[in-house]
Amino acid sequence: MYIKHKVIIAGAGGIGRAAGLIMAEQPDFDCEIFIGDIQLDIAEEACQWIQKGASSLVNIESFEIKQDVVSEHMDYILKSADILLDCLPGSEAPKMAAFAKKYKLHYVNLTEYVDETNQILELAKDAETGFILQSGLAPGYVNILANHLYKDFVLQYGDQQVDHIAMKVGALTRITTNPHYYGFTWSPIGVATEYVKDAIVIRNGIKTTIPSLTETTDILIDGIHYEDDFTSGGAADLPDYFSGKVRNLDYKTIRYPGHYQWVKNQLAEIGSQPNPEIALLDKMKQVIPNVDEDLIVLYVGIIGKDVSGSIRIKERSLRIEPSFVGSHKLKAIQTTTAAPMLEAARMLLSGKYKGPMLQSQIDTQEFLSGSFVQMVFNQKKYRELV
Repeated sequence: MYIKHKVIIAGAGGIGRAAGLIMAEQPDFDCEIFIGDIQLDIAEEACQWIQKGASSLVNIESFEIKQDVVSEHMDYILKSADILLDCLPGSEAPKMAAFAKKYKLHYVNLTEYVDETNQILELAKDAETGFILQSGLAPGYVNILANHLYKDFVLQYGDQQVDHIAMKVGALTRITTNPHYYGFTWSPIGVATEYVKDAIVIRNGIKTTIPSLTETTDILIDGIHYEDDFTSGGAADLPDYFSGKVRNLDYKTIRYPGHYQWVKNQLAEIGSQPNPEIALLDKMKQVIPNVDEDLIVLYVGIIGKDVSGSIRIKERSLRIEPSFVGSHKLKAIQTTTAAPMLEAARMLLSGKYKGPMLQSQIDTQEFLSGSFVQMVFNQKKYRELV
């Protein structure tokens, strides 16, 4: 049965407009798009950008998201739509989720913010529509891939002892220089925040917290030397889901060697203060450039023992570079964040799901085989070692 979906994108920045263009270019997903922003001129510019980049005619309309009131135009759009994709800052998520519930829309967001996520989980408990939260790259895709690999591991080797679920993602640049060995490819405040907030992990089967940047280790992926360390937010709800099931689980952010030591030096100079992320952000912005040419490096590993006691490992790694969608070249961080959100949206629009859903609750096979995910994370690009 042919269905044309009406999709609201709230937030017309880099991820919102990428989501709009990817939808417009997906042949098996016919939709009408409403793209809104707190600043109307940004929404209008994004609308024109999507129309210019698409290879065929796009049914798209811009609108303004007012801070305190719902305009007549926005009310009309909310009443007309099927789903709301929330690409606004995480602080706005509860408000957008409340709109989705009131107007009986499905809802997908990206934010890793814990308090806002908990508010939405409570709000959506009795919702008639589906709410998929934290559905970007990390949190998001990397967690679903980890859960999928865990299931594969258990199917092949049994679940008598799974020692470690390791998830690692890095948003990097092709070229970098000392002393910081880094370039901003996404939100600078997001980077600073994940460096100072605690990471949630599993140790010896128990969910716990660990200060970020307290375990810098080396990893080689496809022969390239990187470093990784604990950062906040990327584990989604997997520490809750796997507590008592696996011995250890953690999420780490991948960087080039030397970067983490530079950050630790800056934090040592900052010392103890109420908002260290703001002070760190200021220091970083003084010397670190913003870079358009990015790449994403991703790794997931499941380590445990089979019935004979032999150590077994399932690993996957992926390197994703900027790519053309339509006539626009999108950054790797744009495609790898927008595609999981759109796959979650497709799942909700099937009508099979309602109420709140976190990453551990998503059907991994359905998600990973979906056309939005395949478009960006093509399984043939994997480096798999079993």
